[in-house]
Amino acid sequence: MSAAALEVPFTRRSVSPWLIAVAVVIPTFMEVLDTTIANVALRYIAGGLSAAEVDSEWVITSYLAANAVILPMSGWLALRLGRRNYFLASIAVFTVASAMCGMAGSLIFIIASRAIQGVAGGGLQPSSQAVLLDAFPQEKQGQAMTMFGMAALLAPVVGPTLGGYITDNYGWRWIFFLNVPVGLLAFFLCHALVEDPEYLQLERTKNQRQGQPFDTMGLCLLIVTMVCWEIMLSKGQQWDWLGDPFFRVHTLLSLFVLGLSGLIYHELQLRNPLIPLRTLTDRNFLTCCIIIFCAYGVLYANTISLPALLQTLFGYNATMSGLVLSPSGVFAIVILLVVGAALSRGIDARYLMGGGLLTMALGNLWMARLNLYISPWQVVWPRVVVIAGLSMLFAPLNVAAFIYLPKEARGGAVGLLALLRNEGGSVGTSVAQIIQERREQFHALRLNENLDPLNPPVNSLLTQSQALLLQHNGDASLSHQMALSVLDQSRAQQASSLAYFDVFTVSAVVGLLLVFLVPMMRRSVAEKGAHIGAE
Repeated sequence: MSAAALEVPFTRRSVSPWLIAVAVVIPTFMEVLDTTIANVALRYIAGGLSAAEVDSEWVITSYLAANAVILPMSGWLALRLGRRNYFLASIAVFTVASAMCGMAGSLIFIIASRAIQGVAGGGLQPSSQAVLLDAFPQEKQGQAMTMFGMAALLAPVVGPTLGGYITDNYGWRWIFFLNVPVGLLAFFLCHALVEDPEYLQLERTKNQRQGQPFDTMGLCLLIVTMVCWEIMLSKGQQWDWLGDPFFRVHTLLSLFVLGLSGLIYHELQLRNPLIPLRTLTDRNFLTCCIIIFCAYGVLYANTISLPALLQTLFGYNATMSGLVLSPSGVFAIVILLVVGAALSRGIDARYLMGGGLLTMALGNLWMARLNLYISPWQVVWPRVVVIAGLSMLFAPLNVAAFIYLPKEARGGAVGLLALLRNEGGSVGTSVAQIIQERREQFHALRLNENLDPLNPPVNSLLTQSQALLLQHNGDASLSHQMALSVLDQSRAQQASSLAYFDVFTVSAVVGLLLVFLVPMMRRSVAEKGAHIGAE
């Protein structure tokens, strides 16, 4: 089906689409920010609530699991409840749940509040993206996705930095209280500006007349699948994955495979499924799903690993590491605006996607070539290149993904794409932790092979260190032990740094492999006068 076949007359609103864009981007930024902002505050939350630090991870897991359950069914809910009603209800519940998190007096209460927050947050991303696609004609959809990209891309970039700064200076509760005024502003703006388009109202009325039953079996299978998946990703490394002696990971993996298989089979049998898996038959949409999943895995792996590297090996605090990472956000905004303008001028989205993936890969490769003897600015520029690549990718991908989909299928497709975007981040975080921890052990063992007393450089270092320490304490035996300790500390630092650099190397390889998927897509140019899913 060609883009021209999808052309529908576009009815211009009395309200500027840019006002609508600002209104819907605010709650999206708030929700995406909450997927990463609490990560750096977990030990503070555990301490403040007198809980074990390892148990505080459920604050993240409960949010992600609840969010993952709702995201793929957000299109179904928007159709049944009305997208405007669902969007406003999601904003309201998310804001109230944020206040509950900030007021939590126990770990159980904050975990439950985060789950409610995740359920509400699952309706924000896909609803706001669908509103944007309806508010703009096709030739301006690149600019619309630029607005959405500022929220969906910048939020995970600034989340850890902002979370660390707020926690260090004001306390962890303000991470959640910050959402309250933002949520209230977003609610009133969206209440005043957002409307359901005519085609969605007609589709909703049609479904109500047909009396389609609720897909209870699909919901149960979805809950089992996504909860097992999120717990496995969150706790797998701690439980040693398939080496877990208590078979917790084995059980979760088995339930996940069975749940996913049953879910796919069940949903494909229904005429109006809870999750629109048939949208994956569109070549553009399927390719974009794979790319966004892997690209966000790279983004989160980079965003988690780089601050950890700076804080553990370079001695930066959360604020200082944030200052090092913040220039990439400025460049991201500039590139998003340039890419949006390029899409509006008729440039094929595939070219921009390919360039973005290649740039992202080169940035990670540059980062993998760093060492422990670098200045802050030598970290800033490769990070800028990585985020610049993702900025070039995001808006074109969102245009290419929906350009050949019929408007009736877009609501569910947006939710599915948002789910894969978020799950890519979860997988990237988990894989980065696995690589870092296991490759650190590998590099430590390899470095040990050369730490032989008969090795001249090692012997020279020990002799010099011992002589220097002997001048301060005058005890030859103690100086020898301290020299060995210095050598061991240096070995541990080198092993840890090499492990972090391995994360960046793997990210670069993933980015390069994704480039080869772009030619599989069909031509993706936003033609003037066409509008995907216009009212």
